[in-house]
Amino acid sequence: MNHSTLQNKDFFSEQLAYIEENIKDLTNLYISSTPIQERLKHFFNLYVLEVEELLNQNRKNAVISFFSKVYIGTKVTVQYDDEDDFEEYVICFPEQSDPDRGFISFLSPVGRQLLLKEMGEKISLKVPTGKLQVTIKEISYVGNLFEMKRRTKEA
Repeated sequence: MNHSTLQNKDFFSEQLAYIEENIKDLTNLYISSTPIQERLKHFFNLYVLEVEELLNQNRKNAVISFFSKVYIGTKVTVQYDDEDDFEEYVICFPEQSDPDRGFISFLSPVGRQLLLKEMGEKISLKVPTGKLQVTIKEISYVGNLFEMKRRTKEA
């Protein structure tokens, strides 16, 4: 597990390559899963720029040890503002999604809303039953949990 953690910079570099190689399919999934009023014109470009900035900020570090934003491959802990209740989500690619385990696609309604949000940020999370006020409490790298699964599927 420690070895996988050391590769977290590689994980984000691989993400960029994966997005570039699969941009048409990912764009089609994004368009089909996102209501027109919620679509961002440059959704993937914005994400790629953020990942490139993350890698650039950590170019001299052996590993990325602190995540101030939610990325694919991170676990985000949210606290519901009206209660003392917490929920954890692992943000992943669509093929790795497993909602029963808390693995949600970055293209899912909740995943899209959490992606690139910052530590401590308060957001109004739109869910089928309405809106929930939540605060981003913790963000950590967990890409090693499904990194091998993704590689296996790509092979």
